Formats: sequence, structure tokens, C-alpha cells
Amino acid sequence: MGQGQHETVATSLTGAVSDEISASLAPVDAELARRYPGDPGTRQPVHTVYVPADTFTADTVRSWGDRALAALDEHAPDAASFAACLGLPDHLAEPVHTRVRAKLHREPVEDLRIDFEDGYGLRSDPEEDETAARAARLVAEAYAKGTAAPYMGIRMKCMEAAVRARGIRTLDIFLTGLLAAGGLPEGLVLTLPKVTYPEQVTAMVRLLEAFEKAHALPPGRLGFEIQIETSQAILATDGTATVARMIQAAQGRATGLHYGTFDYSACLGVSAAHQASDHPAADHAKAVMQVAAAGTGVRVSDGSTNVLPVGPTGKVHDAWRLHYGLTRRALARAYYQGWDMHPAHIPTRYAAVYAFYREGFAQAAERLARYANRAGGDVLDEPATAKALGGYLLRGLDCGALDLAEVTDATGLSRAALEGFAAPRRGELTASAP
Repeated sequence: MGQGQHETVATSLTGAVSDEISASLAPVDAELARRYPGDPGTRQPVHTVYVPADTFTADTVRSWGDRALAALDEHAPDAASFAACLGLPDHLAEPVHTRVRAKLHREPVEDLRIDFEDGYGLRSDPEEDETAARAARLVAEAYAKGTAAPYMGIRMKCMEAAVRARGIRTLDIFLTGLLAAGGLPEGLVLTLPKVTYPEQVTAMVRLLEAFEKAHALPPGRLGFEIQIETSQAILATDGTATVARMIQAAQGRATGLHYGTFDYSACLGVSAAHQASDHPAADHAKAVMQVAAAGTGVRVSDGSTNVLPVGPTGKVHDAWRLHYGLTRRALARAYYQGWDMHPAHIPTRYAAVYAFYREGFAQAAERLARYANRAGGDVLDEPATAKALGGYLLRGLDCGALDLAEVTDATGLSRAALEGFAAPRRGELTASAP
């Protein structure tokens, strides 16, 4: 057969068969696109800091950074002592320590939630009204001055009967105050706690729809996180995974599922001494959350530790090792976000995150470069793995663990190209590997 000529192949089916099958699956295609749009491709913060609403001030973000730096200065003043405390290998000691300190100066908090729920408690209506209005004013000022965290918002009270009206009013005051002060910031995040039934998620959707209509906002402008703190949120009475139904009830507004370590543990009867994010009950809950959220664009966040790094250096180091280990464990399980409860948790949060991305950087960059260039190697990567490699590098860039210049130098890829691998258009992921 001459060059450029192709052998004629035989088929048995007419084009009508394929057309008929495609027509029959059109509703499924539409359902897949609606329910499983994939990751949004936006930055995910590595943590969420919760601050009681009555203690939140204009300089809270900077204060947390300063207090974190002070903890480092007192208990691990140099790279060697910090690495010795956490068990960092020698080649990571200096880069991790340097990047942690730079992060604490530049952007100590990635996501901050002003808490009107457990951290705030029950107050008189006039007091909570005033606190909610003040929070809106301070958040608006922080964004206007460039001193805000990349993501900020409130955790309102839940949709249970006893506090429902109060939670709705606080959210209304906060959002109305933000609009009056110049508009809703792009980094606005709202958290709905103690969700047990999908109907409570539906109620939150209705609430946000009503607010959008009242202010002529684009439909869907307001999203929210769902906090998983009860056993019923994981397993319903009929044996189904309630959390999967909650995601659908949010009608595209759910941005995250946040695991509540202590409420969930207590709900199952776990004794206080064993309530932790690595308890088997916690692992089960987060695994169900992870599977329910996969492909939906909703991200999963781990919970927190209540062991605070305070007191003498020995005690601080013990708490740091615990927090570092839990954070590394979560990252390995693809929980890329967690809660931090104290400023002295921040150094080990970033140390764990930076070590995770830097120690795997060279291998990930090499594998993605080979895949992109269709080069051989000792690992045959699939398109899905290329997606994971691209996402890994992007998360490392977003948090400050990696620099764009070093990633580009190692992979030959721009950020736009990395984003193309990390968030392929539907259908590209199933293409055959090169």
C-alpha cells in the first residue's frame, strides 16, 4: 500500500445505530455534566482559621502572623531546630523554614472564618446584631486596604429550630453590611454548620436566592460550605449517604464539605481523650465525604486538633509534632485543607504543606514533563495521573511551596498549560495515554 493510503476497514453497523445510542444517552450526558462538572480549577486554601466573632478585629490576620512568628522565634529560632523538632530531612530544613517565615510575613492566613456559632455562643439579639454589622464593616475595610486573607466570611448558626432565625438574621446583617460597604468580595465564603438533613441545605439555598433577588445579584453569586458534624449527615436512616444528597440539594452552590472533628466524634460516643482527626470514625466519615464529593467540584476539608502549642518549649514541640503529623497524614489522603485553631498551629501547617510539595516536586515535574512530551520512562502514566500531577504542582504554587520559575524550568510548562492538565475539558481525561 502506497504512502498516504489507508486500508479500508469493514464494519457491520450503520451510522443510525450510533446515532440512536447517542440519542438515548443524551439525558445521561446532560446529567453527568450537571452533577459532575469537575474541579472548578480555582485556588483551594490550605487551611481555615476560625476566630470567635467577638474577638475579630481589623488586624486579626496580621496578629496571627505575628504570633506565629513569635512562637517560631521562641521555640525553633532557626532551620536546624525547627527541622529537628519535626523530623524534616536535611535537604528540606532550610527551604521549608525560609518559606514558612516568608509566608507568615506575607500571607499568614489563607482563609478566615468569623465564627458566630460554637466559638461565639448565644448572645442577646442586640449584641449579635451589632457584632454581625461590625464584622461586615471590618471585612470590607480589610479587602479595601489589601490586608484581608484571600478568603474570608462567617460561620452562621445552623438551621436547627432553636437558632434558625438568629442564624438567618446574622447572615442577612453581614451580607447587607458588605453590600453597603462596597459589595461582596470575591473571596467571600459562608459556612453552614451542623447540617443533618438535605432539607436544611435546601433552606440555605432558598435563603441565598432570596437575598440575591432582593439586591438584584446574579443568580448563584452566593455559595456556601456544608459542615459535616453529625452521624446522620454521613448515613441516613435508609442506609444512603446523606452527604451525597446534600451536595445535590445545594444546586451548585456548595463549595466545600468541612469535617467537624469534635462534634462528629461526640455524636458517635467517642470519648474526649480519643477525639481526633485520625480516629477510625473520622477516617470513615471523611472517606464517605470524599467519594460523595468526587467530580462534583465540591472540596473536602479535614478538621482540627485541639492540642494547642502553648507553654514551655517541650510541650510546644510535642503539639507541633502532633499537628505536623496529622497534617501530613491528611495530605497523603488528599484532604488538602484543614482547620487551625491557634496562631502557633500556623508554622506547622505550612511546614507540613511545604514539605509535602517540595519533597515530591522533582518526581512530579519529571513525570508530567515526560507525559507532555510523549517521552518514555519507567512509569507509564495515564491521563488521569497527568491530571493529578498537574493539580499537585498547581496546589504547590498556590500556597507558596513552589515557585513558578522552578516549575516551568523543570516541566517546560506554563501555568496555563499546567491548568490544562489539571482541569481537562470533559472527554479529554478518557483519551488514551501517549
